[in-house]
Amino acid sequence: MVIPVHDVNPVRRTPYVTYALIAANVIVFLYTPGLAGSVAGDSALSQLCHLHAFMDQYAAVPQELIHHRMPRLVPTGEVGAGPDGPGCVLGPPDYDKSPPLSVLTAMFLHGSWLHLLGNMLFLLIFGNNIEDRLGHVRFTLFYGACGFAAAYGFALVNEDSGDPLIGASGAIAGVLGAYLVLYPKARVWVLVPFLVFLPLRLPAWIVLGFWFVLQAAYSSGAAVPDAGTVAYAAHVVGFLAGMLLAWPLRPGTPPPPEPRRLLFGRQARPGW
Repeated sequence: MVIPVHDVNPVRRTPYVTYALIAANVIVFLYTPGLAGSVAGDSALSQLCHLHAFMDQYAAVPQELIHHRMPRLVPTGEVGAGPDGPGCVLGPPDYDKSPPLSVLTAMFLHGSWLHLLGNMLFLLIFGNNIEDRLGHVRFTLFYGACGFAAAYGFALVNEDSGDPLIGASGAIAGVLGAYLVLYPKARVWVLVPFLVFLPLRLPAWIVLGFWFVLQAAYSSGAAVPDAGTVAYAAHVVGFLAGMLLAWPLRPGTPPPPEPRRLLFGRQARPGW
């Protein structure tokens, strides 16, 4: 993968919603039980049990989204001992969970610092221009719509899965899809890992098109035999949803400014 670091596409207004989303995601991560040292003094197993209980309550679960079927037993957050040794205690849920609302809460949950920082980097670079084009209110609705489309799209192809679905990736994939439609020729500075990280300035259609092709390949199993814990199908659905929602705005979107050429030799010193 290439790592985007900056796009040459200035905005006309401050992207308050983008900044607020980033701040909210970071704050939620810091206060997620069992992550970022938020359960101070607890053992590793205790932190894990707290985390499992928290995720089961607030993450989106495909079988709950499609069948509205809640599990009879869920982690309680407590540690107990069984025939196979210590583990997390299961019990009947003591809360009422709304599956549609869990999609919203899941969009602010992340499983690790790497998961969080990767998502926030993409949102920071590409979200400001989409917010600038849509406006603050419409961008908020757009972000949420892409997140819901991604979660339910993933759930439809994994309807019997009981694994929690978390992360802002689906909504941010929608932002990337919209950026590809509205600003395909915008230049993006990226770092390409090739022995060392090489900085390159590439058109957005190459950067985002390559990203989408990889997600589609991973979700189909063509690139990796097992997707593991990454919901690649949600990325694909979110990206396509963002493209469809942004397409009507394409004719009225002004093109990004042409980046200045990199000058060398006498071109860089016109007085010589």
